[in-house]
Amino acid sequence: MTDREIKTDWVKITNDTLEIAAYLAIPVSDEPCPGVVVFQEIFGVNDHIQDVTRRLAKEGYIAIAPALYQRQAPGFETGYTQEDIKIGKQYKEQTKATEILGDIQATIDYLNGKTPVKPGAIGCIGFCFGGHVAYLAATLPNIKATASFYGAGITTMTPGGSVPTITCTKDIKGIIYLFFGMEDNSIPVAQVDEIEAQLEKYQIMHQVFRYQGADHGFYCDRRASYNETAAQDAWKQVKQLFKQELL
Repeated sequence: MTDREIKTDWVKITNDTLEIAAYLAIPVSDEPCPGVVVFQEIFGVNDHIQDVTRRLAKEGYIAIAPALYQRQAPGFETGYTQEDIKIGKQYKEQTKATEILGDIQATIDYLNGKTPVKPGAIGCIGFCFGGHVAYLAATLPNIKATASFYGAGITTMTPGGSVPTITCTKDIKGIIYLFFGMEDNSIPVAQVDEIEAQLEKYQIMHQVFRYQGADHGFYCDRRASYNETAAQDAWKQVKQLFKQELL
């Protein structure tokens, strides 16, 4: 991580009549910077997601984390107890892909209209539920690079029902990196293989990273499943991806 000076703030993004809270981190710079949209786990835009957002800003990106649960639970942030997981999953099950994509597009429009973002240089990154959301977001024309961490359910469902998210693989516009722990019971290896096969079928630029001994949530240093070796390598890959595609 660099020592680049940054500034942070909570901002409001407007999507029709909905005001979406978002955590924004911006490098202090005289030049436009690439943008990265950060997607939360089921635990809201909590300390971990805010930390990721700041880390990206220190690397030279305008990073913004919109609240994906704005409709269900404004201001929701929580930790990682079993009760927290239960509540977070309840809110996740109330989300809809069409609404989420609309909120993401509104976030992109905010970056383009309200920040000194570099034209045509926007990527996204997501974890857990946000990893699934990142796969959806990769289909938007503005998203040039995507980093999806352990997004469960990509092959079996989509937020709000309808056909599984994997069916939109052909619509991914840019390059996508995916990160999975091989001890993650919520994402069987067969599902990882299926995702990779679809990316290859539609000739989507991609890399799939499989970490032996890593469990779900391996990147989050607030969780018991944190795996330092896997997390450090994954972050190195993310930095390389965004540097080559966005800077």
